[in-house]
Amino acid sequence: MLKNKKVVTRFAPSPTGFMHVGGVRTALYAWLLARKNKGTFILRIEDTDQKREVEGSMEHIMKSLKWLGLNWDEGPDIGGPHSPYIQSERLKQLDIYKKYAEKLIEKGYAYADTKSEEELDVLRKKAEEEKRPFLYRDYRPENPPMWTKGKPLRFKIKELKRTTWNDVVRGELSAGPEALDDFILIKSDGFPTYNFAHIVDDIEMGVTHVVRGQEFISSTPNYIAVYEAFGAKEPLYVTAPPIMGTDGKRKLGKRDGAKDILDYEKEGYLPETIINFLTFLGFNPGGEKEIFTREELVEIFDLERIHKSGAQWSDDKLNWMNKEHMKLLPEEKRNEKIFDQFLKNPEISKYEKAKDRTFVAKIYHIIFDRISKWSDIDILIQEGEFQYYFEKPEINGEKILWKGESKETAKTHLQKIKEILEIEGEKCKEKIMFYAEEKGKGDVLWPLRYALSGKDKSPDPFTLIEILGIPEAINRIKNAIQIL
Repeated sequence: MLKNKKVVTRFAPSPTGFMHVGGVRTALYAWLLARKNKGTFILRIEDTDQKREVEGSMEHIMKSLKWLGLNWDEGPDIGGPHSPYIQSERLKQLDIYKKYAEKLIEKGYAYADTKSEEELDVLRKKAEEEKRPFLYRDYRPENPPMWTKGKPLRFKIKELKRTTWNDVVRGELSAGPEALDDFILIKSDGFPTYNFAHIVDDIEMGVTHVVRGQEFISSTPNYIAVYEAFGAKEPLYVTAPPIMGTDGKRKLGKRDGAKDILDYEKEGYLPETIINFLTFLGFNPGGEKEIFTREELVEIFDLERIHKSGAQWSDDKLNWMNKEHMKLLPEEKRNEKIFDQFLKNPEISKYEKAKDRTFVAKIYHIIFDRISKWSDIDILIQEGEFQYYFEKPEINGEKILWKGESKETAKTHLQKIKEILEIEGEKCKEKIMFYAEEKGKGDVLWPLRYALSGKDKSPDPFTLIEILGIPEAINRIKNAIQIL
């Protein structure tokens, strides 16, 4: 940690598509680090590669972070002392990248690129044929012309040396002179490259820590060379481990089910779950506790506890964690969400009883026990798991029989239970259990449960009787007897 200096972190995505969980975790670690140290978290949109920009991506990025509660202190929508926070706007309004480029030119660290794309292709092909790496520095012009708009501007590596730096997670890292090359600072269209723009913006905004993926390690020697050319100190690099697929052998990708972070919102995951789960993908505070609130995660977050090795994705772990966070919700809020899901689903909302809060309240606990995210309710409805609470089920005359039991025997048992219900009403359980123990529990209780639900699997018959009510339970038993 930098001593006596306010911690400033940033999340600087490119608006080129959906928000992948890897990008979200980068934002999360940067946010946790800033909040832990009462520092500043900046959201900056790096849109210099406008050919790859996808319309609506910036709004999508902000919506994703807001859903997760990763609020920023400075950013495109709220401004701040370093406005604007969209790189293309910074270029147009402040001309800041040109100013920094001219500093490098004055110091002899930058020059106009005189080679055409065709000439570069020839040189690259020659290097490939000779089985050696293509390095532009080997072909830099001796007397380059003055840089003007329309020509690329390249950084000039003045000293070929081994570069050594300290990564907060990986420790000391180094690379030989082969990692250094004359890379493009500003493209022919006037836009700075990512490799240049992010350095300028980090210097301007006073960024102290850069949380990033391991794919940026190989470019670090060039970044450090630029910082040295400016006489500026590079930030501390925090390289998060890769998120691996479910097999643990390759990075999480679309083939492993990787998706837009807002898809998890649509599927009914809680934002608290995603924050908790992603924090632990590459971080562990020690101890047995795994369920943490956002505030607790800020308190325990420690850069020294970020892992070096990849973290394996697990849908089962995510679903378990979501259920645990759902349990932390106030019961009223859980029940309200279940009721809303019922009203939104046309397969259930068509029943009048589904609109009756008093009736639906009887099955809240049953529904909650069977789900790990809110969209599970719709899946269960689609599978016909709740409809029998609202309408008489279809009965299969064979399935109602218990292990070779005859239809006459099943009818006899159901008739007896009907009589008990008519006499005892809500106090029927003791009499039915006495009869079942005398005749055989399976022989009596299986036909009863199936007659009430029409399902191979459902709550026990006494729970069903309590939910349906005595008159409806009697009607369903009569229906089963008739079918038999």
